[in-house]
Amino acid sequence: MNETMEKIKNWDIKPGNIVKVWQKIKEGDKTRLQAFEGVIIAHKHGYEPGATFTVRKVASGVGVERIFPLFSPSIEKVDLVRASMARRSKLYYVRIKTVKDIKKKMKYTKAEALKSKASVKPKPKTKKSKEVVEAVAEIANKE
Repeated sequence: MNETMEKIKNWDIKPGNIVKVWQKIKEGDKTRLQAFEGVIIAHKHGYEPGATFTVRKVASGVGVERIFPLFSPSIEKVDLVRASMARRSKLYYVRIKTVKDIKKKMKYTKAEALKSKASVKPKPKTKKSKEVVEAVAEIANKE
């Protein structure tokens, strides 16, 4: 047990790092590995038996967070994709920041939609246009 604990303590689990967590998934008789790649936004309770870390990723425009127990037997390994230095221990502000970015994009697309509607001018339905059509029809009949 000490060997696995030492191996787990060597994983680079720090907030701000982008990691790929390989988890064992059992389907029927078979087991397979499934990867979950994202940013570590929290690491709680150090390296005691109840320690956890939270990984966040954005999939199809929707934020997904998973909380993994550090000493879970279902976690095969944790690969470090990119190391970065965060100045906070909990990066919960990342949730709000992404929401604000999405709202800015939505405002931009709404503005673009309004501009495109304004550029399309409806055809005028006036008496003059009817008179022009009738005059053209009369000239065509005479020829």
